[in-house]
Amino acid sequence: MAAVSVHQFAQCITCHAWSPDHTMVALCPNNNEVHIYRYSLDKWEKIHVLQKHDQIVSGIDWSSMSNRIVTVSHDRNSYVWNQEASEWVPTLVILRLNRAALCVQWSPKENKFAVGSGAKTVCICYYEQENNWWVSKLIRKKHNSSVTGVAWHPNNILLATTSTDGKCRVFSTFIKGVDPRGSGTSVSSDSKFGEQIVQLDLSFSWAFGVKWSPSGNTLAYVGHNSMIYFVDDVGPSPLAQNVAIRDLPLRDVLFVSERVVIGVGFDCNPMVFAADETGIWSFVRFLDERKISSSTSKYGSQFSEAFGKLYGQTKQGFWNDAIEPSRPRGGVHENCINCILPLKKAGDAIVKRFSTSGLDGKVVIWDLENQTDISSYL
Repeated sequence: MAAVSVHQFAQCITCHAWSPDHTMVALCPNNNEVHIYRYSLDKWEKIHVLQKHDQIVSGIDWSSMSNRIVTVSHDRNSYVWNQEASEWVPTLVILRLNRAALCVQWSPKENKFAVGSGAKTVCICYYEQENNWWVSKLIRKKHNSSVTGVAWHPNNILLATTSTDGKCRVFSTFIKGVDPRGSGTSVSSDSKFGEQIVQLDLSFSWAFGVKWSPSGNTLAYVGHNSMIYFVDDVGPSPLAQNVAIRDLPLRDVLFVSERVVIGVGFDCNPMVFAADETGIWSFVRFLDERKISSSTSKYGSQFSEAFGKLYGQTKQGFWNDAIEPSRPRGGVHENCINCILPLKKAGDAIVKRFSTSGLDGKVVIWDLENQTDISSYL
């Protein structure tokens, strides 16, 4: 099993984010507050409670360069928090939403951040110096349902989104006066704000977490149908493949390198996926080996096996003895994992440590340093 460090912070954690030096963690204990803990003298100490939202905080991101925290909530509001002396001071963000804000992420250059919402809208927010506030430009009429995930391309222009309409989309977020000309790739350099670069109709169920690879050449996202999707050459002619898992659906994903992805979700156990030399992705193993998986399990794109695992039946409706019985859930995490974040220094190409949090109220730090079978793919 990968080396782990487990910290019980609450009964349930909605989301979490790390300070730039990874000595502090901000988390929402499933209410309208954000608690900030600092590691000192071999223990975690609560040092701040951010109180401004009226409903559950659904997203947190802590910028690595400017040391600012952005939060979003079901109350349809967002705040950018700046540390002044020993206090965190909020600045209101003008979102203009009529439904809950669900997720948030700073752009790589930290001059913008994206907010997904239940209003079928994505808000691209930027700072107006003359008014001393954050305003937003909206990407409307593109999604048919709630936006559940946002992910910035390394070029700071392209933004990938997932939605409960089952689709993954990529947009241009170029804002005149905020982004310099020529900052995009050939795909996005001539695109206007809000222009849809590609729409991926790979999932026929809710789509959740989405991430870009470090180079931005590959996009990964997950569906509620126990599938994970990998897309190369995002643009007019993308190359896509999927991997079906025989376990519960995933909620979020993380590229630890160009060829290795960690998926987390309802199975309470991080799952490792890797691409071989030909670019074919496959399931490798569960990271928490206390959950023993059958050596005869076959992971692929066979829907019949996945549904057989879920219902205990074959596609034709008869009992299938070849399908393994359900395994006991749990291990380090005892409930759904809903958030996964890298723990790396700026400039590092490979993520060797990452953290997860979930509905069991734990934040777990995982170390891949001595995982020889995974290291061969890194």
